[in-house]
Amino acid sequence: MVTGASRGAGRGIAIELGKAGAMVYVTGRSVRGKSTNGWPGTIDDTVDEIQSVGGTGTAVQCDHTDDEQTKEVIEKIRREHGKLDLLVNNAWGGSEHDISGTYEENTMDHWNSMFTAGVRAQLATNYYAVPFMRETGGGLIIHTTFWDDWKYTGHFYYDLAKNTLIRIAYGLSEELKGKDMAVLAVSPGFMRTEIVLKDFHTDQEHWREVEALKVTETPHYVGKGIVALASDPNVIRKTGKVFRSGDLAEEYGFTDIDGKRIPPFHI
Repeated sequence: MVTGASRGAGRGIAIELGKAGAMVYVTGRSVRGKSTNGWPGTIDDTVDEIQSVGGTGTAVQCDHTDDEQTKEVIEKIRREHGKLDLLVNNAWGGSEHDISGTYEENTMDHWNSMFTAGVRAQLATNYYAVPFMRETGGGLIIHTTFWDDWKYTGHFYYDLAKNTLIRIAYGLSEELKGKDMAVLAVSPGFMRTEIVLKDFHTDQEHWREVEALKVTETPHYVGKGIVALASDPNVIRKTGKVFRSGDLAEEYGFTDIDGKRIPPFHI
């Protein structure tokens, strides 16, 4: 299950998992004909792409700020599949906000969206998924976040929310020790997501013309990293830790879909 998979990292992760042979439940608010904020990408588009590369996926519309909807997705997986081996908590809020400006210049709306649709949404998904996963043999939980050796990101609320996700992964790993479950955090670098390309007034064919995007990665890069972690028989040794996609590429020997190995991102 990959949450927040209409676009961006979630979409790249879901597609790469589908390529690797996983049956992927793709969740998010955006469905064909009704996309959040009019952004490009929907859960239906993601499943179409999974199927186009020979994978299997199911789109489930879910607003993860609504606990009942989150609970129902887990119950749907229980009914239809009987098992959940991998949960990728990628749901996020705050993409509509510009992550610049000082603490005093930003409003509480920044924190409210990042906490409610991001931090709390991921926490709530764990709440409903963990008992099911434990009942059926354990598994792997991954939280996507941002991390650069604890450097300050430059935006107070963003920094607080992303580091909270890392702490959630660590705390849950402690709670689940000895229960055949690994929990860790993964940090993509600067990704050429649909929204980033739109903000820079470019597209997949012309991004190389934009100087600021020269050292960027596709959302598939972190997806390949998560496939590598999910395929690692000793992933339990990594529980509680945070990893950057560039570091995972070095460790597991994969490249981005254009054949390049992008180094770990630094602020």
